[in-house]
Amino acid sequence: MSVPIFGDQVTEERGENARLSAFVGAIAVGDLVKTTLGPKGMDKLLQSASRPESLVTNDGATILQAIPFNNPAAKVLVNISKVQDEEVGDGTTTVTVLAAELLREAEKLVERKIHPQTVISGYRIASKAALGALERSAIDRSANKDLFREDLLAIARTTLSSKILSQDKEHFAQLAVDAILRLKGSTNLEHIQIIKKCGGRLADSYLDEGFILDKQFGVGQPKRLEGGVRILVANTPMDTDKVKIFGAKIRVDSTSKLAELERAEKDKMRAKVDKIVKHNVNLFVNRQLIYNWPEQLFTDAKVNTIEHADFAGVERLALVTGGEVVSTFDTPNNVAIGQCDKVEEILIGEDVLIKFSGVAAGEACTVVLRGATDAVLDEAERSLHDALSVLSQTVREPRTTLGGGCGEMLMSKAVDAAAQREEGKTALAVEAYARALRQLPTILADNAGFDSNDLVSRLRATIYGGMTTYGLDLDRGEVVDMRELGIVESYKLKLSAVSSATEAAELLLRVDNIIRAKPRTADRAHGRV
Repeated sequence: MSVPIFGDQVTEERGENARLSAFVGAIAVGDLVKTTLGPKGMDKLLQSASRPESLVTNDGATILQAIPFNNPAAKVLVNISKVQDEEVGDGTTTVTVLAAELLREAEKLVERKIHPQTVISGYRIASKAALGALERSAIDRSANKDLFREDLLAIARTTLSSKILSQDKEHFAQLAVDAILRLKGSTNLEHIQIIKKCGGRLADSYLDEGFILDKQFGVGQPKRLEGGVRILVANTPMDTDKVKIFGAKIRVDSTSKLAELERAEKDKMRAKVDKIVKHNVNLFVNRQLIYNWPEQLFTDAKVNTIEHADFAGVERLALVTGGEVVSTFDTPNNVAIGQCDKVEEILIGEDVLIKFSGVAAGEACTVVLRGATDAVLDEAERSLHDALSVLSQTVREPRTTLGGGCGEMLMSKAVDAAAQREEGKTALAVEAYARALRQLPTILADNAGFDSNDLVSRLRATIYGGMTTYGLDLDRGEVVDMRELGIVESYKLKLSAVSSATEAAELLLRVDNIIRAKPRTADRAHGRV
């Protein structure tokens, strides 16, 4: 006789059922995104049920975050792809697929009555062997500037080859590497702004030194400022300072009194403008609107204005010009004023924008993306951001490894060797880990339309035979030298993907009970029903 211990609207899954639920959810997520893996991966079109716009992407993190999952194991895989995206910027599909394959292999072992803790023990041994092999295969060429730039270009090309930018990957690889090298070792991508403008082709995109703001100068103001421009970046109301009390009314008995009120408001605004002008600036950039009267006052004082600059633009402008966003103007001596050599209006397509050249932060630059539609531009931005993120991390951790399934097969070889040193059922778990690693080159070959069994068995024989730089050429369906072909990946990306996938698989293997319940309300939390 079972005694009910849970309240209403609480369901429980135990033992095998709970473990099966975890396996099924995680494997389903892996199967969802694995067709997007590699240079021949397909895209997903995501249509919202509530909004008319659709999203076309093959970025694993973007796909998984756009889909609401009910299965708790699926949410774990979504989280590891999100962390991979935040930490490295790319490899989101790889980490998800590898975690799913590890759980697929674990499910087979559990069905053979091997205890989950035994599987976890084997996976830990295998993970240590795999990461050791990966580290031994990594190469650091950062001491030679030219060779390191070649590595960065190769990593950018490899990253972009699976994206929408693959047709123009040479152009965008150069663009991304130039932008990252301007950062001088920093991983702060805030200095790199991306502006999207419809029209033209993706190949028309370019890197512009400096900062571009999608705004225009005020009416009747000069279109170019040169010779040490001083910039005050502000977030302050520049409309007439009306009484900001809800429901307040002012009653007058003559139009002359109304005129006096208007004059008082104008005098108050003139005093505010005078305070701003005393900062000795050429350009006033405000996040909020600047109404006609204060704009005229600034024009008379020979100060250019930019109004309603979007908040991200204002923050980034303050960062790259060395200024700060201010909202009070009583202490000019304590305000950091932004500096740049030249500010001018430029034309991109049919739109007028403002370009800041010679900014205080010399590493700042802007990537102008051109493309046919907003959907293309959005996906191009995601692709370029992945490349920029990976490159910035590679500058910090310069070791590189080889792609095309080479790294996974090298790790698989090391794990197989580790399995031979183990006894009992643990050895079966270590071998299962090696099989999961070999699934990644298999999926790459399948997505490219080749015979994966033939290709992967040839690659395995080549790698196990000692030719440790060989991988899959997915354009021709051959096993070739990845170093010669230039298929290079970041060591940190591979390290993060394998570590995260192993930890996620171990976490889900430990599950033997799933309890679903509605969140506790305040009444239930205090014991009241």
